[in-house]
Amino acid sequence: MWIESIAPAHATGELKDLYERIGGARGGVAQIHQAQSLNPRVLAVHFDLYKALMFQPSALSRADREALAVVVSRANLCAYCAAHHAAALSQLGEQSSLPQELFEWAARLARAPETASEADIAALRAAGLTDRAILDAVLTVAYFSYANRLVLALGLETEPGFESTCRPHPNNSI
Repeated sequence: MWIESIAPAHATGELKDLYERIGGARGGVAQIHQAQSLNPRVLAVHFDLYKALMFQPSALSRADREALAVVVSRANLCAYCAAHHAAALSQLGEQSSLPQELFEWAARLARAPETASEADIAALRAAGLTDRAILDAVLTVAYFSYANRLVLALGLETEPGFESTCRPHPNNSI
């Protein structure tokens, strides 16, 4: 990591409480969380957005959203996020049932969002997706594009044992 951060062992106050919440929910405090430690309020909002996108009821299954996370992260050349979410997908023990067209669109949207068009939405509908599924896919692509840029801009590397922070199912603290 190319900036200063506060490790969980040195956290106090609000940040310590937040790390305990994240660690309890995710199985550990990954580098992407520690990278935001100098701004705990943003970290808290980021974690809440992540939970809402990935763990709340959706027209897309958890496997669908994890698969999208991997596709977007690979399209953005973010090995860190691709590894974390491939591990979460593997731990789920199920595969995405989304049509290939959605993954191709997601990779293109991640790399070149200015190419998005109404025709894309029509094609996704024709592939069987509802508007709610399309919205959730757009939100997932946008979120992981953000997370990928955060990781890449701060020089995060996949930490040893990172799989323990990739808990695919929420516990009561999420």
